Amino acid sequence: MLVILPPSETKSDGGKAAPLDLDSLVLPELTPVRRKLADAIVELAADLDASRAALGLGASAVAEVERNADLWESPTRTAITRYTGVLYDALDYPGMTRAAKTKAGDRLMIGSALFGVVGAEDLIPAYRLSGGSKLPGLGTLGALWKPVLSPALDAIDDFVVDLRSGVYQKLGPVDGAVTATVVTEFPDGSRKVVSHFNKHYKGLMARELVRTRRNVRDVNGLAAVLSDAGQRVEVTSPLEITVVTE
Repeated sequence: MLVILPPSETKSDGGKAAPLDLDSLVLPELTPVRRKLADAIVELAADLDASRAALGLGASAVAEVERNADLWESPTRTAITRYTGVLYDALDYPGMTRAAKTKAGDRLMIGSALFGVVGAEDLIPAYRLSGGSKLPGLGTLGALWKPVLSPALDAIDDFVVDLRSGVYQKLGPVDGAVTATVVTEFPDGSRKVVSHFNKHYKGLMARELVRTRRNVRDVNGLAAVLSDAGQRVEVTSPLEITVVTE
């Protein structure tokens, strides 16, 4: 089983490992696009105003541009500890046992506007690039990624659970992957997707899928793991589940 997580805008600082080595990342067939984008954001970082415009940053976000400027020289750390925020708090990788961390390394990938996807244990620097960004002279990220990212992910011979948000799924859709929607159900029976709960419960999902000893091969097996963990799950279709919260 492979679980693809969404990235986060927020990322931890620093690291103790050597600078970025694109050749060390999973799915080496993505290296040419990774290099093109990495070089582009480093070059763009020389123009603060252009960087802010392309990356959707406010006037005070100088540190984010500086991260991009230092992309090739800054230290790295594992992707699973680089990304932070609500989903990663719920996943609680630091609190996992050693055995669970090993499973996380085997079972988790993380979507990325810059790298396409990375393995949980891939070493990456801090950076700023979002799925909806449009870099000068390169067009949309979807136009760059989809022709190479989808085939690379489709070639993985495993059951895939795609927890990426819509903008990242569009960068590289995975044929046959199961997706998940989290909705909040109100007392009147109405339902609504709420961003905060969506991220939190996807983090909990990923945690259970890392820890499980089941051999999950289809949507029903996925639903069984989550139901056993106390989540209310509905199988919407062979390729979709809905997690209902109150």
